[in-house]
Amino acid sequence: MITSDIDAYLLQHQHKSLLRFITCGSVDDGKSTLIGRLLYDSRAIFADQLSALEADSKRVGTQGQNIDFALLVDGLAAEREQGITIDVAYRFFATEKRKFIVADTPGHEQYTRNMVTGASTADAAVILIDARKGVLPQTRRHSFLVQLLRLRHVVLAVNKMDLIDYDQSVFDTIVADYRAFASAIGIEQFTAIPISGFAGDNVASPSAAMPWYDGPTLIEHLETIDVEADAAQARPFRLPVQWVNRPDLDFRGFSGLIASGSVRPGDAVRILPSGRTTTVARIVTMDGDLPEAVAGQSVTLTLADEVDCSRGDVIALADAPPQVADQFRATLVWMSETPLLPGRSYWLKLGTQTVGATVQEPRHAIDVNTLAELSVKTLGLNDIGVAEVYTDRDIVFEPFADGADLGGFILIDRATNATVAAGMLDFALRRAQNVHWQAVDITNAAHAQQKGQVPRLLWFTGLSGSGKSTIANLVEKKLFALGRHSFLLDGDNVRHGLNKDLGFTDADRVENIRRIGEVAKLMTDAGLIVLTAFISPFRAERDMVRAMLPEAFVEIFVDTPLAEAEARDVKGLYAKARAGTIANFTGISSPYEAPEHPDIRVDTTRESPEAAAERIVEHIMGVWTHDL
Repeated sequence: MITSDIDAYLLQHQHKSLLRFITCGSVDDGKSTLIGRLLYDSRAIFADQLSALEADSKRVGTQGQNIDFALLVDGLAAEREQGITIDVAYRFFATEKRKFIVADTPGHEQYTRNMVTGASTADAAVILIDARKGVLPQTRRHSFLVQLLRLRHVVLAVNKMDLIDYDQSVFDTIVADYRAFASAIGIEQFTAIPISGFAGDNVASPSAAMPWYDGPTLIEHLETIDVEADAAQARPFRLPVQWVNRPDLDFRGFSGLIASGSVRPGDAVRILPSGRTTTVARIVTMDGDLPEAVAGQSVTLTLADEVDCSRGDVIALADAPPQVADQFRATLVWMSETPLLPGRSYWLKLGTQTVGATVQEPRHAIDVNTLAELSVKTLGLNDIGVAEVYTDRDIVFEPFADGADLGGFILIDRATNATVAAGMLDFALRRAQNVHWQAVDITNAAHAQQKGQVPRLLWFTGLSGSGKSTIANLVEKKLFALGRHSFLLDGDNVRHGLNKDLGFTDADRVENIRRIGEVAKLMTDAGLIVLTAFISPFRAERDMVRAMLPEAFVEIFVDTPLAEAEARDVKGLYAKARAGTIANFTGISSPYEAPEHPDIRVDTTRESPEAAAERIVEHIMGVWTHDL
């Protein structure tokens, strides 16, 4: 019976327009109660849910009414025990005019990342303010995020008016205070409504207790927000390609969700980032070909010409294409408990594009309470900052202000696949447009052929005192004796020049390895066999260098137990680290992430440096013989 009721309810509302909105504000402003009231007043609660809700309300000791509406959405046990919202709760309801999906977002500052998640797909924001407390820091924080995420429709719901005897002067003062802050952050328009989620005033029905307010109820206003007007149909056509549809040899189409604009057969389009132009032949759907497709529709396009197009490419209007670049200024909301490591390689996912990316040291962080720009070295959990982002290849984009589909992205940790940040692209850096690869006549292959060898990067990694430099030096001597052209980059030696400005923080270690990787790449391009002896403690950075030189990179793990390396302590560094006079020392106060699958592993407790060097050379020579 319950299932049939739900099916009938969904069938009744399936053809109505949909509005997605979030509720946000400070702790205990009444967000969950308001949503519960919306569900109740729109009759989106079934009989079994209502019975369970009444039982829960009695158990938690609700006073003054039979139902605690907040319990409808505070689903986590921790939320019910603390009386707060932690996770983002999504609920569906509908009225006679429209369907709604509402996200109840957390009020605590520590859950800002959850609020950003809820806002990322919303069309509008309802910002609640407790009439007794006025505009609070978290109200300002959430308003700043709403503006940052370009939510154009903002409702200021001044809640709990019943607790101040429905005083108009208090409402007017709060609205004036909020307008001053909203104007400062760029929110030019908002609709202010006095409500009581507890009593239902001005939520679904006008309030007799506030005759001085003659505006719409909250539901009435949400029903009139014109989502279609700000849908992307007015903007130029863009279709990020999700997959190439090739069911047989006779059909080849490009499938995806139209992000903006409209398209018809015969329209001239451009494939980006390649820039190749062609025309649309057909618009294919499961229900047959269409004469036109618009933003929000998922379609398959066939093209008049055989062009190179794959997942991640963007099919766009030929005369008004989006931009292509690999260096940007972006605004980041950091969502991980592990701070940003400037220079570390992350995955950047923008639409259907996934590329490697590095974030430079932030230009500044933003204090959303004062709007001050703070000087910082990194970003921590829930921080908001502005930084430069570099991708390892060109991506197709638009500024976030022009559209989230090609302007909003996430950063993903390469090791854990966890989302660490949400970002908004502001603009491409000018140097990204002005700096180009210069074609040269002498190729990398010609350099290698002249030297009669296959370029390699022998990357020695291990703890301080493991014997990396000793073994690397012996390997180079053997290569030199064999007439090979090589160069040894040693960790200590490089820090006297190229990296003399870097310390030993995690961020500096990341940058140290990035620079070495770039130098090593140039040397292998010249046909050299490059040997490097660095602790290089983080897998992410070693993987970054491997990605730079996938064919040349050889990871050699000099595996020496910490106790053995500390016993050697030739430079006395471990003793100083134990005494606390050296900070961020690998193995003591900073981690070492051992290679999981090194190309060569050297156990220095069982093998002498000379024997290890001989084995490495034999291994490399065998690879060269095969390559040559």
